[in-house]
Order: sequence, then C-alpha cells, then structure tokens
Amino acid sequence: MRLHVLNTGFFKLDGGAMFGVVPKSIWQKTNPADASNMCSWAMRSLLIEDGERLILIDAGIGDKQTEKFFSHYHLFGVDSLHGNLAKLGFHADDVTDVILTHLHFDHCGGAIAWDKSSEGYRTVFKNAHYWSSSQHWQWAMHPNPREKASFISENILPIEESGQLLFVNRTGDFSQHVFPNIDIRFVDGHTDSMMIPQISYKGKTIVFMADLLPSAGHIPLPYVMGYDTRPLLTLNEKATFLNEAADKEFILFFEHDSENECCTLQHTEKGVRLKKVFSLKDIL
Repeated sequence: MRLHVLNTGFFKLDGGAMFGVVPKSIWQKTNPADASNMCSWAMRSLLIEDGERLILIDAGIGDKQTEKFFSHYHLFGVDSLHGNLAKLGFHADDVTDVILTHLHFDHCGGAIAWDKSSEGYRTVFKNAHYWSSSQHWQWAMHPNPREKASFISENILPIEESGQLLFVNRTGDFSQHVFPNIDIRFVDGHTDSMMIPQISYKGKTIVFMADLLPSAGHIPLPYVMGYDTRPLLTLNEKATFLNEAADKEFILFFEHDSENECCTLQHTEKGVRLKKVFSLKDIL
C-alpha cells in the first residue's frame, strides 16, 4: 500500500460558522481570520494505491459552478485535483474507486464535470466506482432546508445516472473491510451517515477526518461547526472518537486544516488535546 496527499485547492469560510458557539477571541488564536472574518481552509484528499486499486477519498469542490457561486468561497492557490494527480504520475482514468465521505459540495464537486458540450455532466473518474451509503444518499436527495444549499443536484444526480454508484452497507456505526485495509466509521452529527475512513497502514491506523474534525483547532469538545445539523450528537461522537484515538494512537488526517496535514492526540487534565502535528510523508 502507498498513500499520497492530494491537495485540490483552498477556500475561505466564515470563522464564526466554522467554530459555532466558541468566541472569536478564542478560535482566532489557532485559525486567524482576515478583515472579513474569513478563515482559510484546505480541501485535501487522500489517494491510496493498494494492489490493483487506486482509491480516492473525496474530490474537492471542482470547477463547474458559476462565478457567483465561487465568489462566496474565495478559492485561492495553485493546487488542483488533476494537476496534482498528474504530479503523482496518475490520470483520472486510473482511479478505480472514489469514496465520498458525504455529498456536500466541497467534498464531491470535483467528482463531476461538464461534458464536452458544456450542456450536461459527466463523471470525472469514468472507470471508478463511486461509494456512498444509501442512508446518506437519501438524505442528500431529499435535503432539509438547513443543508439544501450544500447538496447541489449536478454534483449528485450524474453519479447515479452513470451507473457507477455503489453503497457501503451500514449496519450500526462501523463497517469493516470495505476494502482490504479500509474500514468505515459512520457519524451523524455533521450530516446523516457521514463516512470516516480508517486505513490500516504498517501497523498504524490513519483516520480521514472529513468534517467530524475539520482542523486541529477543532479538537476541544465545544468546538463544533455551526454547519452541523445535530451539534449535541457531534459532541458525543467527538468524545467517543477522541478518547479512542488517544488510547490507540490513531493518526488523524485533516481534510480542511490549511496548515496541518496530520496529528496525534494525548490525554490531559483538560481532556483530549493535541500531541503533535506533522506531514503524512513523515510516517510513510
């Protein structure tokens, strides 16, 4: 097995929305905001070579939305999904599986593109299976008013229409051996049935955090995003996960932390806290 960090770009979101009830005077110490109260965030995917499989976890925001849409999110930087795939020696056609942790636009938008006519849509990874869960798929297809703006039909419907969609079977909160070295943890606080992949690698467990823990700055329990649909459930899910991660020395891989790729955790008098941060390449 080989692991590759795949940066798909950076964007900005309101700091207050990202930290919920936590005051700016506290969260800005770890995530400084600009004059418009916007903080910078990564859209960091993970590419996994495992035998004949080339597995991509999440695909970033893509480039097919309107200029007005992108103006709300202030995309910046030179990173791109296809550019960084090429730097690793791969093409989109080489990808065999795409695990979409959930169907919010900044996680799945890059999986669908305009077709040649620019009048319809196509799957970016034409030879891949696209993995979701039936519970989350139905949640996204019939969105609540709070999340409706995050579930964009052109990011979702073409996946089903392509015939490439498959579902991870959810029985309880954990699905084991979805792939030989990948298990899936399910959480429901941010959105219903979000998938958290756990990768077994050289005796270590690397956890792709998606939006359960957007950044190292979100480790303390009350630091819950205003975007979460069930914040009290997120608190409980975080508490369970953080204690397990500290006990078992999990390596946390951040999708949205603009500065830190990975971290480990430790128990302290104040609860579970950051132990150290590092790049994924430091453990490969």
